[in-house]
Amino acid sequence: MLRFAFSPTHDMNVGELRLALLNYNESKQKNESFIVRVEDKDADKNIDGKDNETLDILALFGLEYSQVIHQSQTVRFHTAMALQLLHENRAFNCFCSDVWLDKKKQEAKDAGEVYKYDDACRNLPAELVIDNENPFRVRINHPEQEDIDSFIILDQDKKPTHDFSCAVDDMLNDISKIIDDEKEINSSIKQEHIRTQLNYDKKIEYVHVPSIKNHENISVKSLLEDGFLPEAISNYLISTSDFDLEALKQVNREYLKNLDAKELSRYVGFADEEIGELARLYLENVSTTKELKSKIEPIFQRRVVPETLKEQIEKLTQVIKKAPYFESYEDFKKHLLQESGLQETEYLKSISILLTNSDEILDVSKVYKYIKNYLGEIIK
Repeated sequence: MLRFAFSPTHDMNVGELRLALLNYNESKQKNESFIVRVEDKDADKNIDGKDNETLDILALFGLEYSQVIHQSQTVRFHTAMALQLLHENRAFNCFCSDVWLDKKKQEAKDAGEVYKYDDACRNLPAELVIDNENPFRVRINHPEQEDIDSFIILDQDKKPTHDFSCAVDDMLNDISKIIDDEKEINSSIKQEHIRTQLNYDKKIEYVHVPSIKNHENISVKSLLEDGFLPEAISNYLISTSDFDLEALKQVNREYLKNLDAKELSRYVGFADEEIGELARLYLENVSTTKELKSKIEPIFQRRVVPETLKEQIEKLTQVIKKAPYFESYEDFKKHLLQESGLQETEYLKSISILLTNSDEILDVSKVYKYIKNYLGEIIK
C-alpha cells in the first residue's frame, strides 16, 4: 500500500503534486493499492473545501485512489497508543515550561550547538509525576543509536503531534513504501522509532527525493487556471527537481501542438477542427491555453481600428460583406484589391486587423484558410 498525504490548509503546490505522482506511479509498478490521507486533525487551521479541491486536482491528473482517510477520524487511536507507550514506560511526562525550554534552546544556539532535550523529566520519581499539577507534554524515550532526542508525541493540550499521528496512520494503513522529500528525513527517522516502540515489526521502505526548487509559492490550481495542461505539468514534474516556469511553458507548448485539432479548439471555446488549426498557428508565440484563448477570442469581437486605417478598413469591410464565397485566399485577395481600389501596401496593413483583430504578423493566407467559413460572423 502506498499513500499521498496532504493538509487542507493551503492550495496544493507543485512539490506536493510531484510527491503524489511519484507515490502513485510506484503503486502502479508494485501493483499495490494507493490511498489518500487528509491530515485535517487541526480543525482551526483547515480551510473549508480545500480537501475536496485537492482531491479534484488528483482526479484531474488521473491519480486513482482506493480510499480517502481523514486523520481527524483516527486521532483517538493516536492518543490511545501514546498512552500505551506512557503506561509501558516507553514515554514519559515532561513538565518543562516553555520559558525553560526556550532558555535551553538559546543556550545551545549561543554555544553553536544543535539543541536536544536533556531528558530532565525522564526519570522523575513517581510521586513527583502523580502529584504534579503543572501542564505537561508526553515525550517518547529517545532511541539509543539515532542522533535524536526524546521528542514530543502529545502536546500540552494532549493532541498528538504530526510525526506521531503519521507514524500511527502509516502503521494502521499497512503502508509498505513512502516516497518523500529529502527535507523530511528527520521526520521519517522519528516515525520509524515510534513504530518500533509500538512493537510494529513491519519495515516501511523510505525513499527521499531531492527537494524541488523554486516551487513554494506556485500552486497547481494557479497553473491550471493559467492554461497549463495536466499532462504537461505531471510529465515535467517527475523529470526535474528544479522548477522553471519557462521550461514548463516549453513543455506545455509541445503538448498543445500535439493535440488533435478539434480537441485544441475546445480550449479556446469551440468544437471545430478549423478553429483548432487556426489556434495552432499561434503556438509558436504562446505557451498556454489562456494565452491561446486571448489570441482567438478577439477574432470574433469588435475591431479596434487605428485612426490612420479607418477609411481603408471600412472599404474592405463593405467589399467583404458583398463578396461571394472564395475557396482560395488568392482569389479572395484579388477580389478585395479590385473592388476596394486599395494599393497592396494599404491592403496588407488592413486585412490583418480585419481577419484577426490584431496587427500581429501572421501568414494571412493560412488564417483565411481556417476562418473563411466564419467571415460573415467576423465581419459584422
